[in-house]
Amino acid sequence: MQSFEQIRSHTGSRHALRTNDPYLISFDLTLDSGRHQGMYLTEMEDEDGGKVLRISTPIGPFAGLDGARCLRFNWEQRTGYLAISDLDGSPYLHLCENRPYAFLSEAELDRVINELGTLGDRMEQAISSGGDTL
Repeated sequence: MQSFEQIRSHTGSRHALRTNDPYLISFDLTLDSGRHQGMYLTEMEDEDGGKVLRISTPIGPFAGLDGARCLRFNWEQRTGYLAISDLDGSPYLHLCENRPYAFLSEAELDRVINELGTLGDRMEQAISSGGDTL
């Protein structure tokens, strides 16, 4: 995949887009369990000006969570990392993955979306006592 428009076209053919902005799309990923997980895809540039796709999913409010535990989680992960971003003006914990366009195929994009969505949903359930708020 060489452009965000290719990513938008591919993703939009599989999911109903909730947000469809120039460099941001979002949708609800339907999981095998019937639950849903909000997914966000945005274009970024790396230090050398190369295009990178950030795939993220919010998993819950950061308030009351242990930052050191989040950093330990990051250390142990092979795919995805935790980050904090504002959602409606409050700090939220997000599960993220960045992929350079040069190494991103349709199959890889689908795999990462499903992997992050599934893991994000499990983490959301763990911190929200089984809820499905995101």
